[in-house]
Amino acid sequence: LSCAYKLAENNLQVIVLERGDFPGSKNVTGGRIYLLPVEGLARDMLKDAPFERKVVSERWSLLGDSNSLTLNLSSDRFEKEEHSYTVLRSTLDRWLSERLMEKGVFVIPKYRVDDLLFDNNRVTGVRIGNEEIPAKVVVAADGALSFMAQKAGLIKKLIPKNYAVGIKEVIEFPEEKIEDRFNLDASHGAAQLFLGDVTKGMFGGGFLYTNKKSISLGLVVGIKALMSRSMEAHTLMDAFKERPEIKPLIRDGVLAEYSAHVIPEAGYNNIPKLYAQGILLTGDAAGLAFNMGATVRGMEFAVASGIIAAETIIHAKEKNDYSAESLSLYEQKLKETFVLKDLASFKNMPSFLENEALFSLYPKSFPDLLEKIMWFGKDPKETFFRILKSSDLFSFKRLKDLYRIRNI
Repeated sequence: LSCAYKLAENNLQVIVLERGDFPGSKNVTGGRIYLLPVEGLARDMLKDAPFERKVVSERWSLLGDSNSLTLNLSSDRFEKEEHSYTVLRSTLDRWLSERLMEKGVFVIPKYRVDDLLFDNNRVTGVRIGNEEIPAKVVVAADGALSFMAQKAGLIKKLIPKNYAVGIKEVIEFPEEKIEDRFNLDASHGAAQLFLGDVTKGMFGGGFLYTNKKSISLGLVVGIKALMSRSMEAHTLMDAFKERPEIKPLIRDGVLAEYSAHVIPEAGYNNIPKLYAQGILLTGDAAGLAFNMGATVRGMEFAVASGIIAAETIIHAKEKNDYSAESLSLYEQKLKETFVLKDLASFKNMPSFLENEALFSLYPKSFPDLLEKIMWFGKDPKETFFRILKSSDLFSFKRLKDLYRIRNI
């Protein structure tokens, strides 16, 4: 949609094919969008967009088996600047598609691309059933398991450890109840991430985002980890909702939506080739997602890559050259923006996150340590030194984990 918007501004003929009932109906996000990184690229594209709430409260929860520790960060900076907003994609994408149609773009729902058209090695369009639609350039925005990228030979093999599955429920409440339960002013929102027992120590975590009249609650867990444990993600979700940290927050809510989505998790080192003759990859199809452990990003990468793809196509049209060499400008321009710069800066993060202690020992040990410090029972109180010494957090192996942080 971002790519089509930029192309339409330059009077190019564009068709957006959407396999869902409407744009956004198949899209899943946690979700929030960080606006400042894309401000210069998007310009007025997102002006008056139907975002949900401005995030002014950042919360992280470490979940033990029977306890938890929550940190809350609030700042005047979050309130003063247009930093990030919670988003419902079914609302935002539908709104943006309507803006596109006003610009003359053909947005066609309920049409699934079944194959790419080729002339020798050049992509020349798409096939929908028995119908063929020619195109100078095809922009693949079909998600983490992009079949178009595979058809074009840009992705060779899908490896389970490079992907995670996300599950989300949208639970509706009256607006004032959300503000009361999460201690928020009107239009303000909270973002909360959970580590530990939510994924039973496996790679991944939980999330909660407040919308205007609902919350988005869900979890992400590594596919390889799920396979090794022979577990189903929905059982983790059911257990997450029963946690005492969550159950009171969702009481009396109405389940409005249930969805699931595959997410690229391998970062910079697993980005496929982003272009070939007549085709460009954007968003999740290009592997442009970023898990920093403490925060997860994806939507602003999708917006930016779409706009930069459009700029590349405009340049190719001016030259009347849609070869791979001409379209390689796309990757060059991505390298000049936050998209590939941020991903490159944290290219070692995926290997760092392979440490199981980050999802098991640490989230459980910190609440345990604080509980021991705060607990006063019948026996004499232990000294802080003895309490710290007995904690699993303080060992030579944990010092090695700390040393590894220097690489991310």
